[in-house]
Amino acid sequence: MKLTEEYEELRKTVEAFARDVVAPVIGDLYEREEFPYDIVRQMGAMGLFGLPIPEEHGGMGGDYFALCLALEELARVDSSVSITVEAAVSLGAMPIHRFGTPEQRAEWLPRLASGEMLGAFGLTEPGGGSDVPGGMRTTAVLDGGEWVINGTKAFITNSGTDLTGVIGVAAITGELPGGKKEISTILVPSGTPGLTVSKKYSKVGWNCSDTRELSFDGCRVPAGNLLGERGRGYAQFLQTLDEGRVAIAALSTGLAQGCVDESLRYVRERHAFGHPIGHYQAIQFKIADMEVRTHTARLAYYHAAEKMLAGEPFKKEAAIAKLVAGDAAMDNARDATQIFGGYGFMNEYPVGRFYRDAKILEIGEGTSEVQRMLIARELGLSGL
Repeated sequence: MKLTEEYEELRKTVEAFARDVVAPVIGDLYEREEFPYDIVRQMGAMGLFGLPIPEEHGGMGGDYFALCLALEELARVDSSVSITVEAAVSLGAMPIHRFGTPEQRAEWLPRLASGEMLGAFGLTEPGGGSDVPGGMRTTAVLDGGEWVINGTKAFITNSGTDLTGVIGVAAITGELPGGKKEISTILVPSGTPGLTVSKKYSKVGWNCSDTRELSFDGCRVPAGNLLGERGRGYAQFLQTLDEGRVAIAALSTGLAQGCVDESLRYVRERHAFGHPIGHYQAIQFKIADMEVRTHTARLAYYHAAEKMLAGEPFKKEAAIAKLVAGDAAMDNARDATQIFGGYGFMNEYPVGRFYRDAKILEIGEGTSEVQRMLIARELGLSGL
C-alpha cells in the first residue's frame, strides 16, 4: 500500500516530532518513571488525539489508519508516549464516538480530541485476564436515576494522570436468558465519589505511561452515563479490541523499526577487530532478519487497516497483525540488545528501553495465544 500525500505528510510530521521533541528528553523521564505531560500537551496541540475524530466534535476528521501511522512513528522513539495516545484514543475516545449519545459526544469528545483530557477504559479485572466475561465481577445496579458501581479493575492505562477526565467501565448490569452475564459500559468521570485510583504500578517497561488499579465502592453516576445499549458492553468491547489490535500492531512495528534504526547507526560507529562491526556477516544477517520482520509487520497492519476502512470484516487480519508485529518487536529488541552488547543492557541506550517495552506487546490487548485462538476460529477450526 503506497501512502497518499496526506498520509505521508502526517507520517513525516510525527517522525520529526518524535526525533526532535521526544527523543532528547524521554530517556531521563523514563528513568524517573515520570509521565510526559509536556509531550502530551504538544501532541494535543498537533491534533494527534483527534486524528480519527470528526471535525464537528473537535477532531481532525481523519481515520484510524492516520492514527496508526502516528503511533508507529512515536514508537520508533518511545512506546510509553505511543501507548498513551493509543489508549486515550482507541480505548477512551473511540467508544464514545462509536456508541455514545449526541449529548455524550458533545460533552466528552472535544476535550478528548484536543488532548485537554485523557480517556481510559476499565475492562480487565485482577482475576480475569483473557477470560473477560467469565472473570468479570464488577457490578452496576440502577438505583433510582443512578448507576451504583462496585468492583475492581486492573492494568488501566491513563487512569490516574492529572489529565484523566473519563473512564469507560465495563460492568455486570444483570443476567441474560440462559444465565449469561449482561455486560454494559458506563462512563465514570474522574473524581467521582466512590472511585479510588491506586498508586502507579511498578512496571518492567512503559515507564512513562500511567497504569493503575481502580476500585469502585458505591460509586454513583447518572443513569444517562450508560454508553450505548444496555447489555451491549461486551459486543462494544470486542469491536473496540479489534480496532485496538491494529493500533497495537502499528505501535509494535514502530518499536521493531526503532531497533533497526538504532542498530544501523551503532554498527557503523562501533569497531571491533579492526572494522566497524557492521562489516561482519553475522551482524549483517541479524539486521537483515530484523528488517524482514519489520517489513512484514508493517504490511500486516496496513492490510488490516485497509480492510477496516473499507468496512470489510477484519477480525482475522487484526489478530494476524497483532501477532506478527508483537513477535517482531520482541525478536528485534532481543537482537538489537545483542548487537549493542553490554551497552544494550544499559537503560540510557534506547535499545535497553525497547527491550523492556517489547514484552507487553505479546500480552496487552490480547495475548499472542488469544490471537492464535482468534485466527483458528476465523478459519473454522474451533468447532472441530
